[in-house]
Amino acid sequence: MIRDILPKLVLFGAGKIGRSFIGQLFSLGGYEVVFIDVFQTVIDELNLRGKYNVVIKGDKESVINIKNVRGVYSGDVVKVIEEIATARIVAVSVGLNGLKAVIPLIAKGLTKRYETVGAAPLDIIIAENLRNAAEFMSDALRDNLPLGFPLDDRVGLIETSIGKMVPIMLKKDMEADILQVFAEHYNTLILDKLAFKNPIPEIEGLAPKENMKAWVDRKLFIHNLGHATTAYLGYLAHPTATFLYEVLSDSQLKDKVRQTMLQAADILLEKYPDEFTLESLTSHIDDLLSRFQNKSLGDTLFRVGCDLPRKLGAEDRIAGAIHLAKALNLPFNLILSALICGCHFRATDEEGNLLPSDREFFLLYEKGITAVLTTICGFDEVEDSVLIAAATVLDKTLKVM
Repeated sequence: MIRDILPKLVLFGAGKIGRSFIGQLFSLGGYEVVFIDVFQTVIDELNLRGKYNVVIKGDKESVINIKNVRGVYSGDVVKVIEEIATARIVAVSVGLNGLKAVIPLIAKGLTKRYETVGAAPLDIIIAENLRNAAEFMSDALRDNLPLGFPLDDRVGLIETSIGKMVPIMLKKDMEADILQVFAEHYNTLILDKLAFKNPIPEIEGLAPKENMKAWVDRKLFIHNLGHATTAYLGYLAHPTATFLYEVLSDSQLKDKVRQTMLQAADILLEKYPDEFTLESLTSHIDDLLSRFQNKSLGDTLFRVGCDLPRKLGAEDRIAGAIHLAKALNLPFNLILSALICGCHFRATDEEGNLLPSDREFFLLYEKGITAVLTTICGFDEVEDSVLIAAATVLDKTLKVM
C-alpha cells in the first residue's frame, strides 16, 4: 500500500538562496521546509527556533518571518534518506561542487522511496545557475542508482532560472543572527513546466515556462552578463568603489553596460525568435539596471565579479555569449571588451582578501591574454585567431591606462 507523502519540501542547501528564495516560497506556500546542510551550527539553530527572518532590502526595509522549518545534518545519512523518501518535493541549492556531493544521497533516498512508496514519482527542483542542469543531474543520478531504476518515469528534474539577488552579508550582520538573510524584493522562480511528473505546486512566485532553455540563457546572457560587465567596467573606471550603485551612478558607464546587455539581447533574439521580443528584453534590461542600483541591497563589485575562472569560463555568462554569437555570426565586440576588462578585475572583500581561485587566475593571466582565452574561455588559438588578435589589442590598451 502506498503511503501518503508528507506536504514537505526537502531542500539541500541552507545558504542564502536556499533560505531567502526557495525556502521562503515554499514555506509561505504552506509547506514544511526541511533543510539539509553541512553546517551543523545552522542546522541546530533551525531546529531550535523553527523559523528565521528574510530581510527585504529596498526603499523601505521589511522583514519576512519564515516558519515551519527544521534541519537535518547532511552527514546523518539515515535521516536524510528518510526525508527524501517521504517528501512531497525535493530541491537543491548547493552549487556545482555541492551538487556532486549530494547526488549520491539523493540516489539512496530515491531507491528507498521507490521500494516503500512504490509508483509515487518525485520532482526535484534544481535551483542552480547551471546550463543543462537536468542532463547533468540525470547522468550523475544514473551513476548512483541501481541498474534498471526507472529514473525517467519516477523522477522529474526541474531546471530553473534563479534571478533573485542576494548579496554577501557583512560579518557584523551574520554575527547578529546566524539565520537571517538579506535579499531584494524580487521573488519569481522561473522553472521548467514540462519536466514535472506531479502537478505543479500552486505557490505564489512560481513561473513555469515551456521553453526552459531560452529562459536559462536569458538569465545567463542578460542578467549574469550584465552583472559581471558592471563589475568589470566599474572596477576599471572607479577602482576605489565598493558597491554596484556607486559605479552605475556614472551615466556613461551605465550606458556602456546597457549597450553590452543589448548586444547580448540581439544574440538571444536570433537564437529564440519565438520566445522573446526586443521590447521584452529591453524592458528586462532596464529593470535589471534599476535593481542593480538598489542601494539598500549593498551589492558589491567583489561579490558580482569575483571567481574569474568560473565567470569567464567557456560556458558561462561572457565567453558563453561570445561562443553563441560566433555560431550565429553576430557581433560580440562589446561583450569581448567586458571579458578583457574582467581579466583586469582585482576587487577584494571587506577585509582586503581575494578568492584563492582568482589568485590562480592572475598567475595564468601573467602568461598572456592568449593563455586565458584558450585555457579558461574555450577559444581555439587557430580557429579564433581574429578574436584573439582583437582581444590582445584591447588587453594592451587597458594595461597602459
